[in-house]
Amino acid sequence: MQDVNADSQSAQQTGPSAALPGRLAVPAGILTAVVGAFAYVGAVDPNEPGHYPVCPLLAYAGVYCPGCGGLRSAHAFVHGDLLTALHDNAMAVVAYVGFAALWTLWVVRTVRGRPSRIDLGPVHLWSLGAVLMIFTVVRNLPFGGWLHP
Repeated sequence: MQDVNADSQSAQQTGPSAALPGRLAVPAGILTAVVGAFAYVGAVDPNEPGHYPVCPLLAYAGVYCPGCGGLRSAHAFVHGDLLTALHDNAMAVVAYVGFAALWTLWVVRTVRGRPSRIDLGPVHLWSLGAVLMIFTVVRNLPFGGWLHP
């Protein structure tokens, strides 16, 4: 009789809610890594030379890549200075907000037991690439000086 009760108790513990902590392990791990990276960049100021490597494209070709100013943008973002963060790298700020939205969607779908895949088609990927290319070109043209980090 005890075996029947033990089986029913173990069945209750292995239901959908029991698997929830396991399903949330990956999103929690990724959030921990991102928070750790932002905490480090927030503590170690990228505006002071010598803490981080210089962008090779900027150093050797004098051209701002899409990521130039990203660390300074993250530093300003962590300290709540949104205008400076946008000035240092506007696309990075869009990426921070986009990550937060996608991560939240991922967690909500995981808690509800739904698949958390985001299928980006070729149109989406080409559009993202085009936006990054336009951002890179504009920030390197004379009239795009407002996009310089």
